[in-house]
Amino acid sequence: MNLIYHKNLSKKHWFNMRLVEQMANIGSEVERTIIWKNKGNKQYQKLAFERALELIDLTLKDPKNRMRLKELCRMREVLVDWYLDNQYLSTDSSFKKYFYAFNYAARI
Repeated sequence: MNLIYHKNLSKKHWFNMRLVEQMANIGSEVERTIIWKNKGNKQYQKLAFERALELIDLTLKDPKNRMRLKELCRMREVLVDWYLDNQYLSTDSSFKKYFYAFNYAARI
């Protein structure tokens, strides 16, 4: 994936966000992926998924998240598995629940 989808998002702006805000934004893209998957639109589903990966990769590069790399990398791994062949048997519901907690925490 060499495309940049979030052209107006600078590393500085992303790195200034709290981790819960970063994860909530990632969750929004995952939610869009699920919506487009359920509607049967593979093109939009792929675009939303790639945007989610782009945000995850930015989160992995954020120096403040160094101590959380294990969970972040695992989350990325499980998400990619779910999208490609789902050997881990993840569900749409499990991702919604996982990211909902970050969305809730970011709003408090």
